[in-house]
Amino acid sequence: MLRAFGVAAPEKAYPNLQAALQHPTLNVRGLVSSFVGAGARTIIPDSATASIDIRLVKETPAVAMIERIRAHVLKHGYHIVAAAPDEATRARHPRIARLTTVGEGTNAFRTSPADPRVRALAASIRSAHGVEPVHLRTLGGTVPISPFIQELGFPAVLVPTVNFDNNQHEENENLRIANLFDGILTVAAILRQ
Repeated sequence: MLRAFGVAAPEKAYPNLQAALQHPTLNVRGLVSSFVGAGARTIIPDSATASIDIRLVKETPAVAMIERIRAHVLKHGYHIVAAAPDEATRARHPRIARLTTVGEGTNAFRTSPADPRVRALAASIRSAHGVEPVHLRTLGGTVPISPFIQELGFPAVLVPTVNFDNNQHEENENLRIANLFDGILTVAAILRQ
């Protein structure tokens, strides 16, 4: 995987991918400040913006992680504002950070592989494909159905059908035709159980 993604080493070494997926991650999605490249100028930028996200796991509630980020920013001496600071705020505080969030976040969910419904699901996939499905305790990413799962209190399992190098949510996102046909067979097997 490191070679496929052009990475020499992970930031933190885990014994395997599954172990790494058990931990939350802080991702810097974008940074913007002033000008670079041919348009670079000798100025002191008046602001810098970072867009971040946190991939949560079951043990890390979204609200608690947002508060940890807030506490980290405060610890470094920043005054936090909810909107663009006015002149009076700029005059009073040498370090100002504007922290905005998109909603309150989406908590992760996990259903035990020992759950009888999960075992039945795995058996139907095994019967369709003739091999044991790969069981992953947690997958990365936010799943839009997660709030419904938590509110209604029912178990859910993700059954991905994509190839590992599909560039999900990126340029050249792709799905191999074989994965599409395997996915159709998988869904049919699940619906027959």
